[in-house]
Amino acid sequence: MQSIKKISKREAEVLQLIALEHTTQEIANKLFLSKQTIISHRKNLMRKLEVRNVAGMVREGFQRGILSF
Repeated sequence: MQSIKKISKREAEVLQLIALEHTTQEIANKLFLSKQTIISHRKNLMRKLEVRNVAGMVREGFQRGILSF
């Protein structure tokens, strides 16, 4: 059985904005963070959710209840 890695509140926030089709720069501006920080959050999310791309990240977000309609 795979272990579920904990997603931080900020990572969940970034994931929500990605799911809403915001660009990396738009997310950085909205959260008052650097673009590089958002890129790091996205990489961490992909690692924690064990996915290879943004589509997988969003799918896992919905399946795990991190995202909702």
